[in-house]
Formats: sequence, structure tokens, C-alpha cells
Amino acid sequence: MNSTVLITGSSNGIGAATAILFAEHNYNVIINYNNSSEAALLLKNSLSDNCHSVIALQADVRSRSQVEKMVDNAVRQFGKIDVLVNNAGIAQQKLFTDISNAEWDNVIATNLTGAFNCCQAVLPAMIKRHSGNIINISSVWGETGASCEVPYSAAKAGLIGMTKALAKEVGPSGIRVNCVAPGVIQTRMNANLSVDDLTVLMQETPLGRIGDPTDIAKSILFLSSEDSNFITGQVLNTNGGIYI
Repeated sequence: MNSTVLITGSSNGIGAATAILFAEHNYNVIINYNNSSEAALLLKNSLSDNCHSVIALQADVRSRSQVEKMVDNAVRQFGKIDVLVNNAGIAQQKLFTDISNAEWDNVIATNLTGAFNCCQAVLPAMIKRHSGNIINISSVWGETGASCEVPYSAAKAGLIGMTKALAKEVGPSGIRVNCVAPGVIQTRMNANLSVDDLTVLMQETPLGRIGDPTDIAKSILFLSSEDSNFITGQVLNTNGGIYI
């Protein structure tokens, strides 16, 4: 029986690259999306055309009831979820003094509470089976902080703390919890950066380039594999050296 991965926010960017890579490695893949239904279905159909076992399920990770329904549907389809990738996230660039309560709540709910909801939905079955993998997608800004991105930085830092604490709690149940902290990656989230901004970021990155979503997908796959079976509670900095 093939292993099954659930990737939140996987209709584009890092999530989509991860879905493609896991499908190529013979996983059953659950593509989660909230509003990007067209992109999610295009990705699902392209992978299905290549004989991969893929489904696309809508759920707003901020909603516990929607997450639980998504997990139930996935288990009915594939029997179990072996790997959870908490990738869904949003960013906002704004002066801290201008951030409204609603904007703060939305970023924290999507990036941090969403991961909490998904972990709680999949963990009971993982604990019962005494196996499972959870990979949380943080950010270099969760480690260093980013000016004008305080809610995003706070949420991503929270994911790192959650990773470390949860790894200690569920390790005795045979479950590994790790984190990937990307640097600057070529995704829609960074599409607003100017050429000058990107040039500066490349110059600050020792490897001299902006990351590709596949760079992150490969790190996620590694942390999900038997090659990393003695690794838990760790943060893998896939960032080109921009933060060391």
C-alpha cells in the first residue's frame, strides 16, 4: 500500500511542487486548497493523467470543522494519512502600527492555528498506528524576524516552537515532527518584490540565487523519508545560506 501525504495550500508554489515530487515518488497525494480551485484541479488532473493517485479537497485551514471534514474524506479515499505537510500560509507587508486586529488574527489563524487544526485532526490515527510524519513550513523570517512583516514572522516563529514541543510529546508514539524554514523562494507570495529587492536578496544569499519551490519540496520529501528516521524536532534551513 502506498503512503499518503496531505499537503495544505498545495494548489501553487511550494505546495504544488511538493505535491508533484511526492506523486513522482509514488505517494497518494491530497491537494488541499481554499480559494484556488482552478489551479488545484489543473494540478490534480495533470498528475492523474500520469497515473498518479491524487485528489483535491477544499478546506479553509482556519476552520476546524472544514479541516476535520477534509481529513475524513481523505481517509475514506486512501485509508490513512502518513504524512502531513502544513504549508498553507499568507503574508502581509505593512507597518506594525497600521495592522488591524482583523489582519493580525487572519495571519495568525492561517499560518499557525491552521497547522494546529490539521495536526489535531490527523494525530489520533497516527498515534493509534504508532507512526506518522508532520512537517511544518516556517520561514527564515520566523527565525530572524522581518521588518513590516511582524504577524507573519510571529506566526512562523510559533510554528518552530510548535514543532519542537510537539516532537517531544508525540515522539514516544512513533511520530516525527520537523520543520523546513525556506529562505527567499520564487513564489506568488514574493511576486510583489521589485527587481532591485530581489537583486539585494540574491547578493545577501551566499549561494547567489533565489530559491525554487522544488528546493523546498526536496527538503520536505527527505524529512518524510526513511533516510531521516532518527530526525525529529529539527528546523531544516533551506535558505541558500541567507541565515546561518
